[in-house]
Amino acid sequence: MEHLHGTYNIELVVLSYIIAVLSSYVALDLAGRVSLARGTSRKVWLGCGAMAMGLGIWSMHFVGMLAFVLPNHVSYSLGKVVLSVLFAVVASGVALHIAGRKGGHVKQIAIAGLSMTIGISCMHYVGMAAMSVPVSYEPAKVWLSILIAAAASFTALWLMFIFRQRHSKRLWMYKLGSGLIMGLGITGMHYTGMSAAHFHVSEGGMGVPGLRIEPLFLGYTIAIGTFITLGLALSGIIINQRFSQKDRRLQENEQWYQALYDNHADAIISVDCEGYIKGINSAVTRITGYLEKDVIHCSIDEIVERIDIHWTSDPADISWEDGTRSQEYYTATMKGLHGQLIDLHITVVPVLIEGSHVGSHILIKDVTKEKQAQEHIRHQALHDPLTGLPNRRKLDEVLEEAIATHKAAGETFAVMVMDIDRFKMINDSLGHSIGDIFLKDVSARIVGAIQAFDSDAMENVMLARMGGDEFTLVVKNEQGHADRVQELAKRIVRAIQLPYRLKDNDFYVTTSIGIAMFPEHGTEADMLLKHADTSMYEVKKNGKNGYKFYSAELDSALYERIELEGYLRKALERDEMVLYYQPQIRTSDRRMIGVEALIRWKHPQKGILTPDVFIPIAEETGMIYDIGNWTLREACKQMKRWHASGGPLIPVSVNLSSQQFHQANLLELVKNALEDSGLEARYLELEITESMMMDASVSTSILNELSALGVKISLDDFGTGYSSLSYLKQYPINKLKIDRSFVTDITENVSDQAIVATIISMAQHLNMEVIAEGIETKGQLDFLMQNDCREIQGYYFSRPLPASEVENDFFMPLRQHFSKA
Repeated sequence: MEHLHGTYNIELVVLSYIIAVLSSYVALDLAGRVSLARGTSRKVWLGCGAMAMGLGIWSMHFVGMLAFVLPNHVSYSLGKVVLSVLFAVVASGVALHIAGRKGGHVKQIAIAGLSMTIGISCMHYVGMAAMSVPVSYEPAKVWLSILIAAAASFTALWLMFIFRQRHSKRLWMYKLGSGLIMGLGITGMHYTGMSAAHFHVSEGGMGVPGLRIEPLFLGYTIAIGTFITLGLALSGIIINQRFSQKDRRLQENEQWYQALYDNHADAIISVDCEGYIKGINSAVTRITGYLEKDVIHCSIDEIVERIDIHWTSDPADISWEDGTRSQEYYTATMKGLHGQLIDLHITVVPVLIEGSHVGSHILIKDVTKEKQAQEHIRHQALHDPLTGLPNRRKLDEVLEEAIATHKAAGETFAVMVMDIDRFKMINDSLGHSIGDIFLKDVSARIVGAIQAFDSDAMENVMLARMGGDEFTLVVKNEQGHADRVQELAKRIVRAIQLPYRLKDNDFYVTTSIGIAMFPEHGTEADMLLKHADTSMYEVKKNGKNGYKFYSAELDSALYERIELEGYLRKALERDEMVLYYQPQIRTSDRRMIGVEALIRWKHPQKGILTPDVFIPIAEETGMIYDIGNWTLREACKQMKRWHASGGPLIPVSVNLSSQQFHQANLLELVKNALEDSGLEARYLELEITESMMMDASVSTSILNELSALGVKISLDDFGTGYSSLSYLKQYPINKLKIDRSFVTDITENVSDQAIVATIISMAQHLNMEVIAEGIETKGQLDFLMQNDCREIQGYYFSRPLPASEVENDFFMPLRQHFSKA
């Protein structure tokens, strides 16, 4: 059979490649579109995509066939042409279907690649069979073309899976490059298959009847039709992508909003213009216990009644229909699921769509913890952290309120200022931690006395701690009358003076209370506090442990005290301080065996002032340190002068205040006083009180150091304070001093006689010296001598004297006695 030799039309060959590239690009885009579509939309996109891709591939094949020009006209079988188109469309549909499914398993790609290979191969060779020219094939090249078709199919499918999952601004460049490669594969398969074909002259002549085609014209016509089809497909994809992107953005925005709505910490209720609930978030369920199905389409007013909300701000102006208002804020309380009270902050936000009000969002915030935190901060700002009592700031508020209320009603109320006597001694000797425990106990006792006094104590009486050991009470309403206030003051005084158990010992304190009445003693807070304070200091001056109402006469006393403090600050500089000495006498021979140094103040206007006038001021202001140090140094110098001038070798006693005893450099001060004066330590006797020894760990160290120095220790006012026999055993005490309070009535009071006799006997058995002070009568002296008290001190023998008089009255007679002898 004679062979026919044909030639290729290069224009159509290039055109076929362009069609292949464009078809490949469209196929890659379609795969992504099909993967995003769902339901009916997916089916439509799959059908349209299969048609566009299939026609594109078939068009490349047919234009490639038309590019091969034989020497005679060739006709085509229309049925086979249509069948080849169907193969291309079905193969494309299978590829798009597989590529558009989730996942990308090897098995899926293998099945789809095989189906696509079969479809494309069938399309090509059925299309070749549609030619009216007899054709024979070289089997090797046929199989090679099929392998190329398979390679192109698998590559196309793999690229479809890849680009379906990627999103990038340069994705179109990757798709175009892939289209160029896929185009080479598709055209390569076609032209390899064409090279496998050998065309022959038919037995009936050069052609057979059929569809006669002008190759060049038909090729361009098919190409233009294909370009239009693929262009429409691409346009559809682009338009659809724009809409899809918009839909995605809307969907993403909706999901963002829904995530915020559902997971918002605050409860959100959405209502329409009529106030019916359209939706709630999970926080509503958490706060109220209601599920969305229980409240949906219910009226918001009905739900408010159900959960028993109590408005703390007026909700009467809430309007669900009015969208012209901006956000509105309300506060309310409700009972939680477990019965706890919940504080709510409610915001109503109108929802506007295209300017029309369609409903509102109600945001409900649980502000219970925030409110509790605010209350806690306010409580801390207005209360004392140690005792929990109101502080000065709270007192000012209560006082201003009480003044306004009682002034309007024409009623009276009382302000009581109280101070704990000898608190500083406890704080200094036992330490601040024990002092804090003590203040808590005192606070509890005052509160207990108030509650016992008045069943409505919290309403009528307010107790505040001003700082340190100072407290203030405001007594209002019917309890604010003078007789009732006096009764309350008595109760507090009795409660405070009961013993306190601290560090395994009982301690006793008292309180001084000053009282000012509104409006008699002042109509302003500062004036009432000042007058109550003045009264309190008057109680302290007159022996403490009591109360006193303010009177006008106290102002002059307060002014005098302030004036005295001013003079006292300059007393040492002006050399106004002087020491008096009271002789201590041995009863057996009436000879002086020592002196006690007692300070006096030569006031420039008031003359000689005794210690009870100015020492309390010195202790309060801190001047006691300088005054005490001066006293110690001056007493040592004077005694050394007496010794050097031939006077008797007797000791001098110097009183130490509690502040002096606990100062860190006490030992150094004593050493300096002895060294500067040249006095031997054995001639110095330091008098301390029992109150200074309450903290054994501190006191033992101080006393042992002083004793090691050679200084003698005398326990002053023994029996009046915190007497404990353990003191006498623990501490290096050389002498006991019987207080004058036991001596005053010793001739008449049997109890005083028993106490004094016991102290004398106990001291002697402990090998201690004992001295009684305050001896003013012969009867007192006789009793003491009968009980073997060998040392005495008092006005019976001598009042405190200046140094010169001591020399004249006691040293001169001694010198004369020794000169006669």
